[in-house]
Amino acid sequence: MFAYVGSFTTEKRQARGDGIHVYRVDPESGAWTHVQHLGGLVNPSYLALSPDRRFLYSVHGDEDHATAFALDGRTGTARLLNRASTGGRNGVRQAIDRSGRFMVVANYASGTLAVMAILPDGSLRDHHQLAELEGEGERGPHRTQQTGPLPHDVVFDPSGRFVLVPDKGLDRVFVFRFDPALGRLSSKPTSVTTRPGAGPRHLAFHPKLPIVWVLNELDSTMTTYRWDAGTGTLSPQQVITTLPTTFTGYSTTAEIAVAPDGRFVYASNRGHDSATIFAADADSGLLSHAGWEPTQGPKPRFIGLDPSGRFLYAANEQGHSIVTFRVDAASGKLEPTGQVVDNASPVTIVFAGQ
Repeated sequence: MFAYVGSFTTEKRQARGDGIHVYRVDPESGAWTHVQHLGGLVNPSYLALSPDRRFLYSVHGDEDHATAFALDGRTGTARLLNRASTGGRNGVRQAIDRSGRFMVVANYASGTLAVMAILPDGSLRDHHQLAELEGEGERGPHRTQQTGPLPHDVVFDPSGRFVLVPDKGLDRVFVFRFDPALGRLSSKPTSVTTRPGAGPRHLAFHPKLPIVWVLNELDSTMTTYRWDAGTGTLSPQQVITTLPTTFTGYSTTAEIAVAPDGRFVYASNRGHDSATIFAADADSGLLSHAGWEPTQGPKPRFIGLDPSGRFLYAANEQGHSIVTFRVDAASGKLEPTGQVVDNASPVTIVFAGQ
């Protein structure tokens, strides 16, 4: 198995990163061995794999393009294919449809979604659709951070017919219909409104139940929604804090990770510098606190589980480290393995291979 790590690279981001790093991962111990460095890239801040895992795609913080790479399945090495226009600034997330023919990018600074075609050789074409998000900002206590649309994630539903977009600036989660034949988003999305000042950032589906969890950045909460796959409708069920009651400092959330069986959900806290461990009810998907684990470094912008769910990795952006935790299958608790990878300003990890 191989891990691909993207990083922030610019002075504007107060970063020390230098591109994308590739590691070989031992599936038994969780240990990493460095394989390759891909330099000359500006803020490769989120990575995504094609459905067949033959290609890797990066969006670039503060930039207006995405890049495509071909992967060698034997060695794990990546080869740059091309770059293409996203039609907006600061791409923060991308999602690839089930056919592997289209990629949707969230342009955070521009408040738009770009749809890009993927060619048979894995390379990207410039965007052919740009969908604008509409609504009024400045409705909550974080008005300087919520002046307008700020889409921060883009996720296909399990059917591939809908695209969900949490918008941090508008306190809304948008739902677009997606035409898989034409690669186009509907012109009039529906949406659900969060608490004022919540700042919805990232979301994830339950692997079995019609449940969506949305991680809210600004008020450090997680919202559980029931998902209607027929109409593409979200119905809020619960809001729960990601922070312990004993914490009195300032913190924001960053990333969500879901166990392969859906029994546990994890969220990273920047400020408290921890991973929240939630237990998910087997019938309702509602969450309860199962504990907190320090990430052993400041500002864990990313946390992620390996495909088996046996290990969780915390990418501490300002700690310049990736810390390995073993997951207890019964309790969901995290135990540090002692393995720490030095990687400057890490902000994203994806896994390919067995």
